[in-house]
Amino acid sequence: MTNENNNLLVIKIGQLIDGISKSVKKDISIVINGNQIVDVKPSGELDIPENLNYKLLDYSDKTALPGLVDSHVHLTGIGDGRTGDELVTLSDEILSINMANNARVHLQSGVTTVRDCGAKNNTAFHLRQAVEMGIAESPRLVLSGRPLAIIGGHLGYFGEEITGEDECRAAVRYLVKQGADFIKVTATGGSTRTSFPLRPSFSQQELNVIAEEAHKFGKHVAAHCASSEAMKRVLNAGIDTIIHGVFKEVDGTNKYREDIAELIAEKGAYVNPTIGAASLKIKTMESKKENGNFTEQDQEELDSINREQEHRLECFNKLINLGVPMSAGSDSAWGQYKMGNYFEEIEAHVKGGQSPIDAIMSATNIASKSCWIDDNLGSIETGKLADILIVKEDPTKQIENLRTVVDVIKDGQLIDRQSLL
Repeated sequence: MTNENNNLLVIKIGQLIDGISKSVKKDISIVINGNQIVDVKPSGELDIPENLNYKLLDYSDKTALPGLVDSHVHLTGIGDGRTGDELVTLSDEILSINMANNARVHLQSGVTTVRDCGAKNNTAFHLRQAVEMGIAESPRLVLSGRPLAIIGGHLGYFGEEITGEDECRAAVRYLVKQGADFIKVTATGGSTRTSFPLRPSFSQQELNVIAEEAHKFGKHVAAHCASSEAMKRVLNAGIDTIIHGVFKEVDGTNKYREDIAELIAEKGAYVNPTIGAASLKIKTMESKKENGNFTEQDQEELDSINREQEHRLECFNKLINLGVPMSAGSDSAWGQYKMGNYFEEIEAHVKGGQSPIDAIMSATNIASKSCWIDDNLGSIETGKLADILIVKEDPTKQIENLRTVVDVIKDGQLIDRQSLL
């Protein structure tokens, strides 16, 4: 063991969730050189030469796990309830400042990597440049830049409305040129006012071209799908991650489709279910109800959200029983979902039937695989980058314990969380 740059860090852990095994390891030491994990072993077996300089962090009564990977964020969002149509009226300058603040908040909450699934114009690429210059603090950024949409389609106002196979191919190429790590495509409408939420947007041929072109450059594709027909199309195109994955017919009927579920499993696609946002909304409305300020219209809205969430959780449970890999991702800061609350999504995974350890793996190992970054991230093992979350209580016993964040380590460096506390 050498320490040529005098930057060796030893972390002693009472309990380790490594992101690989479903068992919790006891009394472990993690050795970090620079930004890389160089050894993980029982503390009793650790032998560091006496003449070697190193820094020791003692968390003997704490639990460590990989830094969280949020596989679906919109850093451009504010989380104050405004719609995307309203959000996009703000200048790129204001949105860029907001993105930097969101990135810092998410990092301090324990999220060391984010996949940003669509921002206005070039704001995401500007954030990356600011981070590389050292003037903004951020989780690792996996960026799509502008999402691909049809004319009038969901998120089209972010700046990339395209039609036809040639424009689809050109848009992918230009995003790759700008530095996109993956391609985000809206395969149905959504909350965008001019879109049709449940109807497929791109044709099968257009989706085929998008996936083919992205894969040619070694980039993955994630597709927003709010209906079963859209899921079928993107799976046939070979798209890698299904976002939302709502089992709903074009006429609005909730219907779990076994043929679609089996196709997801057959294709080996990841699903990012985004079920935490509704849980957060239900909590907010129930709190309002307890305070006595609740109208008849509020009750109707709450009943509707509960019905939809029950359907989503049932479908989630069926998919995990099929062995479909679930990539946790918050979809914050969209709507009322502020950054720094990724815990809501992970806790919702447990409500949907995952064990706490499986939900943690959905937010670490599985999420990193969905983002195509698992060579370096998503687990605590020799050779991986040193992104580590320290929590006070064991989240495998109760998933809410994931909120008891003590320290966040990214690239082997402690993150200053004082502005969050």
